[in-house]
Amino acid sequence: MESNNKFDLEDRLVDFACMCLDVCELLPSTKAGQNLEYQLSKSGTAPALIYGEAQAAESRADFLHKMRMCLKEIKESRINLKIIRRKPVVVDTKVEKAFNENNELMAIFLKSVETAQNNDERRKKQ
Repeated sequence: MESNNKFDLEDRLVDFACMCLDVCELLPSTKAGQNLEYQLSKSGTAPALIYGEAQAAESRADFLHKMRMCLKEIKESRINLKIIRRKPVVVDTKVEKAFNENNELMAIFLKSVETAQNNDERRKKQ
C-alpha cells in the first residue's frame, strides 16, 4: 500500500520552482527587480529540470554531475532570495517560504552528493 505522504523529491523541486516563480511575480518592474526576476526564474526552476535529467543519467558519473548541477542552481537561488530579503526588494511571506524550502533542499542535495561521491569512491576501491 502506497502512502500519500511518500517523499517525492521531484514534486518538491517542482513546488520549489513554483514558489520561486510566485516570488518573481511579486518583484517590481524596476531594473533591479527585473534582473532578480530573470535570475531567480532560471535558477529556481532549473533544479527540477536537471533532476529529471539525473533520473535518466547514462552513468554514475553523469548522475553525480547532474546532482551537483542541481545543488549549484539551488545555491544560486538561495543567494537571489537572500538579496531579495536583504534589499528588501519585496516583503512577502512567499519569499520566506521559498527561502526556507531552499535551505532544506540544499541540505538534501548536499547529503545526496556526498553519499553518491562516497559510494563512487567505494566502488573504485573494490
